[in-house]
Amino acid sequence: MTKEQYDKISRPFRADWAKKALLAVNKLLTLTGYALYPLMVIYLFFTDIKSCICAVAVPGSGFVLLTVVRRMINRPRPYETLDIDPIIKKDTKGNSCPSRHVFSMTEIAVTAFLISPALGCVLLFFSLCLAIIRVIGGVHYPTDVTAGFASGIMWCAIGYMILL
Repeated sequence: MTKEQYDKISRPFRADWAKKALLAVNKLLTLTGYALYPLMVIYLFFTDIKSCICAVAVPGSGFVLLTVVRRMINRPRPYETLDIDPIIKKDTKGNSCPSRHVFSMTEIAVTAFLISPALGCVLLFFSLCLAIIRVIGGVHYPTDVTAGFASGIMWCAIGYMILL
């Protein structure tokens, strides 16, 4: 992505109201996933202990592994390399790829399929929306969020197939 491409995709969100809306949706989607995950684990604890153990082990191990991989890659963020004014303000340097927000939300979405395919589909949609927002917000490149989404799907698919 170039500075010009970023300016083009972020321009509609530069108005004060649009920026506030983008930031609010970013926060809402993130909090929704992180609030639903423990509720799903509690539900599974009381309904299907094996699935509960998997719902903790698979996303947890994926999160740790992704964190290590991000540190090894240590890709700079768009606001570090493109001389842009990001909509989402962060002080973080590097660790842009894969996107851990998108990875985590995707893992939560796949985990939701253990309880309800409809809920899983809604949360996958939320994950895609979060990916778009993170790019528009200037904190990730499209490849960062694509890698986060794909990694979340693959890690959970493999993990749940092996453990369940």
